[in-house]
Amino acid sequence: MSTASDAGVELRAVETLADLLFAFDTEDPDGGFYSRVCEATCRLAEMDRAVLFLYDETLRSVRAAGSHGIELSRLSEVRATVEKTPIALRALSEDRVVETAQSPAAQVPAAYADLITDARLVCTPMSAAGRWPGVILSGRANDRPLTAAEAHLLWTLGKVAALAASARGATRAQERARQLQDRIDLAREIHDGVIQRLFGVSMALSSGAELDREERRRVADEIQDALADLRTVVQRPLGRSARATQTTLLDEVRRLADEHPELHVVLEPGSQTEVPAHLEPVAQSVLTEALRNAAKHAQPTSVGVRVTRANGTFLLEVTNDGVRPPTGRTGMGLRLAAFEALQHGGVIEFGAGEDERWRVRLLVPAEGGP
Repeated sequence: MSTASDAGVELRAVETLADLLFAFDTEDPDGGFYSRVCEATCRLAEMDRAVLFLYDETLRSVRAAGSHGIELSRLSEVRATVEKTPIALRALSEDRVVETAQSPAAQVPAAYADLITDARLVCTPMSAAGRWPGVILSGRANDRPLTAAEAHLLWTLGKVAALAASARGATRAQERARQLQDRIDLAREIHDGVIQRLFGVSMALSSGAELDREERRRVADEIQDALADLRTVVQRPLGRSARATQTTLLDEVRRLADEHPELHVVLEPGSQTEVPAHLEPVAQSVLTEALRNAAKHAQPTSVGVRVTRANGTFLLEVTNDGVRPPTGRTGMGLRLAAFEALQHGGVIEFGAGEDERWRVRLLVPAEGGP
């Protein structure tokens, strides 16, 4: 039999879910939206703090995407998998809210046990259509168990968060496709305008014939028009910018080597570990995309990462063996990362070498900013 208290909880839940669904359909950034989910978790279930973790399927990497009651920056280095987080594995595999008051710190990887100071730890699964986008870990200082109504509300919030994660992932994929199409359109415009004008000038100048005053004026006008066209098109943004990170390329190489032994990631001997600060985001972005491709399109026995600087140029090279026969086009991530490199005056090269190893190479000026 429902009580007045249960009715109040249900009313707050309806209002909260309506607010979240509205925020889900706005331009609220991921961190803001997911932190609102964590705030709703604490408010509806009387928890003291909560953290929402999202899962990267390709690299099997987890990141804290939102929080309430604890600074998100404290969780920037948290890296875990469901295999190392028993309470998360139970919640996801059984599709139910799991809580424990017995040694809560033992439910997370030992490296992060000091972050668990609550008397009761609760894990809400984010699962939908057989996919596990993540979990919401929450805790309260007292040891009061969840009521059935609170557990059901948290389970519902998990479904909303899972829907949001899936939809936002699809939206980002569409945005990346749109950005790539914009870059293709830009290249086509340069070809149809600037290059065609300069080709005509080249033909006129290479003919060997003496040009009269009118012809020289026309050549000069064509060059000026080509420069004007070029100035116009290059003022557009070249594409996405890599997001700022709170780690380093070297730390990422070490983390990936530890977390994904199946990829056999190694830092090549002689590599320089110091990366210019303004190049850290793009270098880490290229590393991530290179490893995604290695995981999806190869069965590597080794993935080598080489970092060097020579003649004012920063070089990041990622190579792997075990390349399977191509089944389609190169992933969009690498092609978009190439435009990130362009914003720093650099380039990305990728393809199979003569030694049958796949190479992804970032070359960019080491000095200066974007």
